Amino acid sequence: MKVVVTADGNNLDAQASPFFGRCPTYIFVDTETMAFEAVENPAASASGGAGIQAAQFVIEHGARAVLTGNVGPNATNVLQEANVPVYQHQQGTVGQVVEMFQQNQLAPISGASAPPHAGMGGGSGIGMGRGMGMGRGMGMGRGMGRGMGRGLGGSGYSEDTSPSQSPPPDPVSSQEEIEDLRQTADELRQQLKGVIDRLEKLEEES
Repeated sequence: MKVVVTADGNNLDAQASPFFGRCPTYIFVDTETMAFEAVENPAASASGGAGIQAAQFVIEHGARAVLTGNVGPNATNVLQEANVPVYQHQQGTVGQVVEMFQQNQLAPISGASAPPHAGMGGGSGIGMGRGMGMGRGMGMGRGMGRGMGRGLGGSGYSEDTSPSQSPPPDPVSSQEEIEDLRQTADELRQQLKGVIDRLEKLEEES
């Protein structure tokens, strides 16, 4: 079975990315042989609709299941129409995520999995990520959006939704906000590592 894993690198030892539409790389893996193909995400730097473009891309490349951290509603709709299920991972390398999938340890996602109270999964983070020019929008903007989206209410962008589509966030407690910010910090560390790894690779090739 051919599955696709969102990744911060280009091999099975790379960290699996928690983002679908704007992850740096898609790694397509044959779950029977563990043969893989790493493909740069063509939608990572898209000015809009990254989730939809990404979903169409992985479908065209023959993925029969998507293994990712979070996926927006528009991408979810495209994948559902193509009968491509989505499974949510929390962390680990690409190889570890595939192994968890093989052992039925990943939870299926029936709808958009953007975190609660975050403006449908991005706050203003995606816009900031593009503006900051983080290579391919790999992380800083998106991670920051989880914390900032709460303050900006319905004005937040997700990776595949417009401001008008984002419902206002629900009231949250201080403890919930602390947990969200901790998760954001963890994801920022992962994304920063991906940025540094990519930078070092480009410098070596130049």
